[in-house]
Amino acid sequence: MNLNISGHHMDLTDALRDYVNAKLARVERHFDHVIEAEVVLEVEKERHKAEATLKLSGTTLHAEATETDMYAAIDLMADKLDRQTRKFKEKITDHHNREAQRLQTGAV
Repeated sequence: MNLNISGHHMDLTDALRDYVNAKLARVERHFDHVIEAEVVLEVEKERHKAEATLKLSGTTLHAEATETDMYAAIDLMADKLDRQTRKFKEKITDHHNREAQRLQTGAV
């Protein structure tokens, strides 16, 4: 996965980069066809915003979260992406039982 992390109105520390990497590793664990991820961390007064766009094979997912703490915003954003990737994976998975279909048609 190609990961781009950028900061808007803030300096990105190594701790923030590592934290984002760890959170997005969880998303990649559920769905390993992530091509590219772009994360933007932004600060405006008391508002900390984290947003991410994931390019998967077949679709693009986007999530954003706003909190008073940057780490909480990253957590919330990662949770949203995790739910979206699990939902997308469920959509593309074939849930039909091939064995039951063959028995019904009589082809053994």
